[in-house]
Amino acid sequence: TNEDSANHEAFLPLLAVTILPIASEDAAKKARVLIVTGDDVGAHDWRATTPVTRTILDDSKRFEVFVSEDPGILETSALARYDLIVLNYRNPPEQKLSEAARKNLSAFVKGGKGLAAIHFVVNAWGDWEEFGKMIGRIWVGKRAGGEKVSGHGPRGSFKVRVTKKEHPIMKGVDDFEIDDELYARLAGDTPIEVLAVAHSADYSKLDEPMAWTLRHGEGRVFVTVLGHDARARENASFKKL
Repeated sequence: TNEDSANHEAFLPLLAVTILPIASEDAAKKARVLIVTGDDVGAHDWRATTPVTRTILDDSKRFEVFVSEDPGILETSALARYDLIVLNYRNPPEQKLSEAARKNLSAFVKGGKGLAAIHFVVNAWGDWEEFGKMIGRIWVGKRAGGEKVSGHGPRGSFKVRVTKKEHPIMKGVDDFEIDDELYARLAGDTPIEVLAVAHSADYSKLDEPMAWTLRHGEGRVFVTVLGHDARARENASFKKL
């Protein structure tokens, strides 16, 4: 079927890793990155944002980048080949992550490797409590009783203010303007180190975290809720992040 073909093609780069020797010393020095994608809500075109994200990483010359459009890869031994997982994904409510995948991803991060989550990943796998702690803050659409919590005003231009200029992640990133969605009132009490904020004039009336980092076990986690679409990810400062 077309679906089987797409999944097969998504795994071909992973197969290549197992059978091809590293071509050069430069390749050996690059961190190996797996972008996991393949689904999202209709407003988020993962087919457009994934290649942009891959190009950003490729252009840095610091990463060897692979893509899987099947989150089932998270339950396989293939994860051991990577240094960093980049999530560009939000699962449909009826599609849950298997117990094997949860244990595998948790062990990957806790064991000392990296995880990066972009935009609506904060609303992925809402039934998995540890994932909420792993990424620090999550989207809560409504509480019991119908009260709306997380949200954003109209998409538009706003200023992102860097709050931790000395942090290595923010090297070369100054305050910047971006045309994007400004997420507000995310939930969670896990300690996070906020790297950049933006003022939500249309929703919460508060400064909201746009990028943050935290530890989960021995692993390092980076989250940015910026990056609604390909145009937002073409922003020069987003690329630096």
